[in-house]
This record gives sequence, C-alpha cells and structure tokens, in this order.
Amino acid sequence: MSAPKPEALPGQLRRGTLEYCVLALLRSGEHYALDLVRELGAVDGMVTSEGTIYPLLSRLRRDGLVETAWHESPSGPPRRYYRLTTAGRNRLDQFVGEWIRFRDAVDSLVIPKETA
Repeated sequence: MSAPKPEALPGQLRRGTLEYCVLALLRSGEHYALDLVRELGAVDGMVTSEGTIYPLLSRLRRDGLVETAWHESPSGPPRRYYRLTTAGRNRLDQFVGEWIRFRDAVDSLVIPKETA
C-alpha cells in the first residue's frame, strides 16, 4: 500500500473530524446548511462543500444527533435548519475529551522537543 500524497493529507484529517466540527458549530444554536459550509470555509483547512455537508447532516439526523426545523426564507422556499440534540451534545462532549488527549499524544510524538 502506498503512502497518501501530501496534498491528500488535509482531506483525510478533515474527513475524520468534520462531523464533530459541525456539531461544535451547532452548539451555539440553529444553522442552515449553507451557513455551516460558509463557517467551515472561513476556517483554514476546513473548506467543504454542500455535496459533503448535506449527506453528513442527513446521517447526523438519522443518528439522532441533530434535529431539524423548517423556517420561512425571505428570498425563496422554506429552509431546513439544524440544531444539536442532547445526544449530539453528549457525543460532542465525548469527542472533545478524546480529542484533547489524542492531540496531546500526537503533539508529543511529532513536535520536536527543545533541547536545553
């Protein structure tokens, strides 16, 4: 098996964390899917598309981690907004604890130690 190309690395890292980044954005309240795409795109390394976010949101909804509500739009048809459920908040809290531990472990291995 060949090693991934360097340009593929950000995408691999993003795929492993995108669902938790979406849950984290929903922690502050309801969001429209396109707003999530824009907010993610504003963060370096987190650019995503509607073609990625809609299937992810559908899966999160099926898993009971988010719920939806329809709101009228001033510029077209009603929009589906997503919000975190209690189960989604619990899953995010679990991830945050594991992420900190994992990130610190990886940092301890890949960041050179300063020599005195």
